Amino acid sequence: MSIEVASRPHTHGAGEAPPKTKSQLLRSFDPADFPALTGREEDWRFTPIKRLAGLDDADTARAAGPVEYTARELPAGVEVETVDKSDPRPGSILKPFDRPSAVAWAKSGKALVVTVEAEAEIAEPLWIDVTGGGLDGASWAHTFIEIGHHADVTVILRHTGAARLGDNIEIAVGDGAHLRMVSVAEWDRDSVQVEHQKARLGADAKLDHIAVSLGGDLVRQFLSVDYAGRGGSVDAYGLYFADTGQHIEHRQLVDHSVPDCRSNVNYRGALQGETAHTVWVGDVLIQDAATGTDTYEINRNLVLSDGARADSVPNLEIETGEIVGAGHASTTGRFDEEHLFYLQSRGIPEDEARRLVVKGFFNEIVQKIPSEELREELNETIVARLDAGEAVAS
Repeated sequence: MSIEVASRPHTHGAGEAPPKTKSQLLRSFDPADFPALTGREEDWRFTPIKRLAGLDDADTARAAGPVEYTARELPAGVEVETVDKSDPRPGSILKPFDRPSAVAWAKSGKALVVTVEAEAEIAEPLWIDVTGGGLDGASWAHTFIEIGHHADVTVILRHTGAARLGDNIEIAVGDGAHLRMVSVAEWDRDSVQVEHQKARLGADAKLDHIAVSLGGDLVRQFLSVDYAGRGGSVDAYGLYFADTGQHIEHRQLVDHSVPDCRSNVNYRGALQGETAHTVWVGDVLIQDAATGTDTYEINRNLVLSDGARADSVPNLEIETGEIVGAGHASTTGRFDEEHLFYLQSRGIPEDEARRLVVKGFFNEIVQKIPSEELREELNETIVARLDAGEAVAS
């Protein structure tokens, strides 16, 4: 956990001194501009590099079948299309700042573009199912989501099946628009995903971003956010549950460079089983021009069994004192036996009491999901995961 007060950043390029702040990170679409990963880099020290399935090296990874996108019923005001990368939209929001993201850009020849027209108010969630292309090699993908000014919509991206996927997602939220975005990773057990999501908010725009990670062997998601106008607001929520041998990693970089914007980050994770490993790293940068910023981030982890490990690192870089507020917190603890005893003393069986405690731990995040269908399914999945872990332990 750290707080830095940094000097004004400058543009960082190849061959210059290492960056002192996150805003100085090298950015490039060319994978060759980034050195090969070793695991000793600060941003990769928690990640098991050998389990990336070649997603960090375009020269050695053999291509598998592409992922498939299926949009459920499209309401009026929404368009979904596939475009060549020559289209000016892909790459206009996200410029990779690590090697896997640059590889995904270079290897994905086309992009899925989701457009919501200006002032559209979409009542029902827009579901897009993403199905893996298999484990016989690597897949790469690119998605661009554009929300017109003063539109209001919910987008749910649900990832299932088997895949070794490197992908980038760009999110442009227009002035005064409100996007509720839910990204769900329910991959098959042997799957690997390394993803960078980048969001840019216009003036008075609002983004509610919810990341749910349950499946896969290794899932690493990086969410970065910046602002293009005053009054932008981000609430980023996360829910993850790692089982035996799983590695689930979530990172955020919220870059406040515009006055009078806010951000709130709240991620919760549970771990059970030998070698289950979760990582949460939250970086918030408040640049010297970002007066009036209001930001807070918190991560909570619940360790359900021996042999599981949770790494949690919140960071703040503050370049101006003229802010509304800035803070962070992190807690990691074992299952609360006192809560369990309290419930049992009132006649609730131990297994049911355990379910209630874990569901209560996740409830604040689950209730943020703007789909009753998805909320119910996730609660069922959490209970099933918990019951399966108890069966193995016994």
